[in-house]
Amino acid sequence: MSANERRAEIIKILTGRHKEQVKNLAFQLGVSIRTIKNDILILTSEYPIETIQGRGGGVRLMKGYNTYRNDITQQQQNLLMSLIPKVDKQNANLLKELLVAHGSVRLKTALEGG
Repeated sequence: MSANERRAEIIKILTGRHKEQVKNLAFQLGVSIRTIKNDILILTSEYPIETIQGRGGGVRLMKGYNTYRNDITQQQQNLLMSLIPKVDKQNANLLKELLVAHGSVRLKTALEGG
């Protein structure tokens, strides 16, 4: 995975999870904590990323920043929604991340609130 691909993945993760710890990002992407910190520093020039210090801290996109693309059809959204109760928790979370990133504003709001 190139540095640009890794940075795009960091943004994707932050979009789906809203907040994540640097050590978890490093583990998930198979790089060092230092590499993730450097990536975050570079990404802050393009995205509104903030870091939170202390207990419960981490990295997140600023509230109100919207990276989703409404690029799946209503039929595709309905299919993904129907699959959520039929899969395990990890896959359900992945489906929700897809819907939040690519679905309608109304659906995004419902999933984030629920």
